[in-house]
Amino acid sequence: MSHRVQTYSRAQILQEFQFRCQTLAANDNQGFKQEFEELNDVGKDLPTRAGDLEANREKNRYPYILPYDHCRVRLSVQNSLPHSDYINASFVPGGGSERDFICTQGPLRNTMADFWRMVWEQNVQIIVMVTALKNKDTVWCDKYWPLEQGTVYHGLIQVTTVTRKKGPGYFVTSINLRQRDCPTDRIITHYYYPAWPDRGVPKDSSSLCDFTEHVRQHLQAIPRLGPAVVHCSAGVGRSGTFVTLLWLMQLCARGIQPDIRAAVEDLRLHRTWMVQNLEQYIFVYQCLLRWLNGGTSASPQTQGERSQSSSGRGGREGRRRHHHHRQIPPSDQPQITMQQILHPGNLLRRLLPSSSVFKTGSHNS
Repeated sequence: MSHRVQTYSRAQILQEFQFRCQTLAANDNQGFKQEFEELNDVGKDLPTRAGDLEANREKNRYPYILPYDHCRVRLSVQNSLPHSDYINASFVPGGGSERDFICTQGPLRNTMADFWRMVWEQNVQIIVMVTALKNKDTVWCDKYWPLEQGTVYHGLIQVTTVTRKKGPGYFVTSINLRQRDCPTDRIITHYYYPAWPDRGVPKDSSSLCDFTEHVRQHLQAIPRLGPAVVHCSAGVGRSGTFVTLLWLMQLCARGIQPDIRAAVEDLRLHRTWMVQNLEQYIFVYQCLLRWLNGGTSASPQTQGERSQSSSGRGGREGRRRHHHHRQIPPSDQPQITMQQILHPGNLLRRLLPSSSVFKTGSHNS
């Protein structure tokens, strides 16, 4: 199948997307409600046998949120212990492959060593945390890294906080990882966005847009070794919302029309409840609209302060796939062939709008 993906200017994408948002918002958000309800049962029948095992129950923060067997992250087996490969974490797509991201629960005290082992084994370079550690007396996530400079040990892994910088509404921490017997160390970047309430949305879409764009540009600027880890407390609502927004920003930056419903459907085939409620679903639309409107960054071609990060844009297609020969020069915007972006066939639906949505303006008109 040699499809060519039609690419569009940012202005064209914005115009089409604005129209789509208006259509869906009509009659008290009727279109949004219908789209979201259609996603209700997606993935619900997929098996979660590993997470259901008695031996793994205490490793789940929430007993009803378990990873699907077909895409769960498997750790290496330790000391021949049969269930030591289990962690409540799922590989999810993000526009390049089936494994662009790992969405996982906030580590528990008894799973921190597993969490860091996963980061090490999967060559993770970026961790995105979109929850506070706690709210009043409720712990959303146990503290698995030193907030200030210092070192802690989790299993065989030494975790050292090197620097911590404050951005507008978030923190960026540089963490040095070393395995006990291993001379090499690795630097991980930890993004921490604490102002996002459980099951809700941030008060201010512009701060989340800025944060997501910051992470997007970082992902774009580095060679792709392993997936980025995204977690909140359960690893479904806020994590799913963040991944959807980042994925669609990436598509728009490549000139491809975004299809939020298709993205969320794909994510839900990989982890339950991704984008947990209608409020979060509509929030993805609001954030993307704001971002396309220039609420955070100018268009991807803008020079000046963004030129250094946009210079990495060209190689992005190659890195998001597992193929190093797919480098695309930075200036090559129009008419990217499908082969350059994805394997034909199974990943095709991921980028192409379902039906001819963008001619008619709406699934539901």
